[in-house]
Amino acid sequence: MASERPTGLKANKGIELLTWGTPNGVKASIFLEELKEAYGKEYTWQGINISQNIQKEAWFTKLGPNGRIPVIVDHDQGGFAVQEGLAILSYLARHYDPDHRFSFTEPLDVSRAEQWMAWQHGGLGPMQGQANHFVRFAPERIPYGIQRYVGETERLVGILDNHLKDTDYLVGNRYSTADIASFGWVNALRFSGVDIDRFPNLKAWYERILARPAVVRGLAVPSRSPFGNDLYAQKLKEDKEFAEKESKKYEEIKAAKEKYNYKYSSP
Repeated sequence: MASERPTGLKANKGIELLTWGTPNGVKASIFLEELKEAYGKEYTWQGINISQNIQKEAWFTKLGPNGRIPVIVDHDQGGFAVQEGLAILSYLARHYDPDHRFSFTEPLDVSRAEQWMAWQHGGLGPMQGQANHFVRFAPERIPYGIQRYVGETERLVGILDNHLKDTDYLVGNRYSTADIASFGWVNALRFSGVDIDRFPNLKAWYERILARPAVVRGLAVPSRSPFGNDLYAQKLKEDKEFAEKESKKYEEIKAAKEKYNYKYSSP
């Protein structure tokens, strides 16, 4: 399935997911796998290879005008399409989590979950995405951009770590869409130049969520990214050349921080 190039929708009932294995993409696939396990809610998916710009094609942007993954289409609601990870989590919880196993009914907890999801959508995701760009993909090495966005990612991660010191999950001390929203990004911290081992409460939360079978299945849609913290750490141990290259990346980040007198502080 992952190797096929989509040219349009292929299902005519249920939820159809258009996604790729990015921190944003796995929000939808993880939650759909949780709903499948909890309620037997089946779904269909298609892999949208973002390196091929499939998400910019007219058939896709008709469904997701922003030209980004993930997008879901609810064929049981007349082909209703939902773009943006936060909106997808909210839509699925509202329509397909009747027992509120992953969402809340108490008004203040509903607000707490909305706040953490909005925090991720407007903070952690965009800032860590910029860290990835300047550390990994920018055609020019720009030390200011590297320390600025890696540093801001660390600050935001510190907020999560502090919040989790007295609770296992972000809201109501139980796993919910609030956790799912941030998990994909936390899963890529090492790739972004942030050492998750520095944040023990967050690391314990991450490992707790990663132990869920539905999460593991969701991470594999359409295929497991090699940049998740666990696989990244494994590759460091097994691939000497890769480890040397990554060591240089981290030295570059350290030098950029020193150049601009970066000091970690959170919040």
